This record gives sequence, C-alpha cells and structure tokens, in this order.
Amino acid sequence: MSSHPQPSAPPPTVVWLRTGAEAFRRMLAAIDQASRSIQLEVYIFQPDATGERFRAALIRAARRGVPVEVLLDAFGSNGLPAGYWRELEELGGTVRLFNPFSWRLFVFRDHRKLLLIDGTVAFVGGFNIGDEYDGDGVTHGWRDLGWELRQPDAVRQLAAAFAGMFHAYDLRHRLLLRIRRPLLRQTPASRHGPVLLGGPRLRRNQFRMSLRRALRSARHVQIISGYFVPNFRMRRALRRVARRGGTVELILAGKSDVPIAQLAGRHLYGALLRAGVKIHEYQPQILHSKLIIVDDAVYVGSANLDVRSFGINYELMVGLEGPQLAAEARELFAADRRQAVEITLPHWRKSQDWLTRLRGLWACFAFTKFDPWLARRQLRARS
Repeated sequence: MSSHPQPSAPPPTVVWLRTGAEAFRRMLAAIDQASRSIQLEVYIFQPDATGERFRAALIRAARRGVPVEVLLDAFGSNGLPAGYWRELEELGGTVRLFNPFSWRLFVFRDHRKLLLIDGTVAFVGGFNIGDEYDGDGVTHGWRDLGWELRQPDAVRQLAAAFAGMFHAYDLRHRLLLRIRRPLLRQTPASRHGPVLLGGPRLRRNQFRMSLRRALRSARHVQIISGYFVPNFRMRRALRRVARRGGTVELILAGKSDVPIAQLAGRHLYGALLRAGVKIHEYQPQILHSKLIIVDDAVYVGSANLDVRSFGINYELMVGLEGPQLAAEARELFAADRRQAVEITLPHWRKSQDWLTRLRGLWACFAFTKFDPWLARRQLRARS
C-alpha cells in the first residue's frame, strides 16, 4: 500500500441545499472562508438573529480585507434600521438598495436570491435572510430549497447578472435600460446557458421561454411553487402535457404568508384538475420552494410560477439537465409530496361556494390583469 496521501476528490459542481438551515450553515461557512470577493443579493434581509449572523460574517470578511458588495430590495428589506450597515461600510463594504421607494416605480422589485464567493461558488434558491427560513420546513421554519454551484459557466453568468443589477440599482435615467442593456449584451452562447433571467423589458423572459419550450415535448412534469398564479398560456401548456398522456404533478402551498395569492391560485385548480393535472398542498409549514422538473431538466432559483415572476419582478433561475440530477430532484419532490394532501376535483368543487369563487375571481384579476397593466403603465410613463 502506498504511503503517499491520496488526492482528495474535487467538490461536486451541484450540491442540494435541502433546507433553510442547511443553506444558511453552508453560506455562512463560505463567507468565513472567502478570500477575494463576496457578493450578496437578496429580496428580504431581516434584522433578526439570522440577519445578525450574516451581518457579523460579512463584517468579519471585510475586516480580513475581502471586498463585500450587498444588494437588497428597498421594499423587501425596508425593516432594516438606519445605520444597520454602517460598520460594514466603514470597513469598505458597499451596500445598495434596489429601486429606492417611489409610488411611481413601486411595482418593480428585485426578487432574486444569490450569494457569490470568490467568483467560484454560487448559492441560489428561494432563501431570503431571516429567522423564518432557518429550519427544516417540517417541524419549524418555512419549506425552501436551493443549490450550491461550482459549475464555471453558471457561476460566470451569475456574476455578470449580479454586476448588471448592482450598477443599475437606483432605476434612474430612463427606467430599467441600464439593467436591460448589460443583460442583452451577453454573447449568443451565454444567452442559452444555464442561468435564466427574468425582468421587465427584457426582449424575452429567459426562464419563461425555456420552460415553455420544455413543456412542448414534456412527458413528466413535477413542480413545487410557493405562489401559483400562472397566466393563461402557462396553464394551457400544463394542461396540454396531461391531455396528451404525460404526467403533471404540482405541490402548492397549503399554508401561505400571502393569502390573496393562495386564493387566486386555488381559483385556477378546476381546469387543471379536469385536464388530469394532480395537485397537492403542502401542510406542515409555509411553502416557499421553487423547483421545476421537466423530464431530465431541473430548474431552481427565485421565480415562482406566477405572473409577477414571469414579467414584473427581476428573477434568477438556473436550469441544468442530467438523469442523476433529475432523479435527486424527484426524490425531493416525493419527500414533500408525503407531507402534502392531494386536492381532488370533488374536494375542490366542494370548497368553491359562491363567495369563495367571487373572491378567487377578484384575486385572479388582481394578479393576472391589474398587476401587468400597472407595470406596463409605469414602463410607458418612465421610459
């Protein structure tokens, strides 16, 4: 037997972050190990115990001389007190608030969640920074998941996406164009890479277009979405998969922090159930995961299956293919399905009294018609 130590295996290019607790543990460890750069982009950053752990880790990194850049959505993170980032900024860190509050621009939000370490490791998923995400999603904490990525193409595209948003954070001087142009200047190859961006006034919402293409020939579709209010074309695409003999399974929220979104989503169940789509509602905790499996393609990131994610919010998804990755994703789906109850057509019909139907219709109108109309109006007014 050789006395020479065996070289260690390289880390996997994709690691599942199966719970918020696991994600935060690995993210904080990565921040503490960073030596060249840290870039954090998140919709909600709470000034609670979890937020304090991240703030302290970022301050430690800045003291080591690591450049730190933080981009937070001004609305999602509006609970932060004045001076919260003063120590980090005094150490050379840069903190920016995306789309500082204005009624005329209120609708456009940065909903992305991304942590980049040294330009080599990226964390993506649905996790905001707050105590409610720090759990297993069953006994405590919201149900969420994500990926830790070391795939060079994905990390490179994620770094470019962060740079575009970080430098155009204030949405001044011709609304959104300073974000749109850097994204559209990507090389043709990169536009078809694993990172799929979404936002207003992109020529095409990359995630929406990729998902529609995948559904045209899909045989097996499994989706977990904390918020489910897709437009007519996406609902029709799901129904067509089921009607031509494919399988479509959805795990949606049984408990939600946005009751109006849940009301709108449930209003849409009928046509999907009649087409053969199977719907389950997750029971133990609030569902916040975003996972889509279409045959051997897997999508993970910040986008929900709703109109806002498809054309109003800035979103970020990563799509990867492979039978092993898809098998792992299906195992995660099956585990969550065991924590859910199936919604059958008779059950749904029984729940839809006239008042529930009326409220659901109103909620659907608000999400699928009024929100897009307001976004278009603000774009026309400020472009």
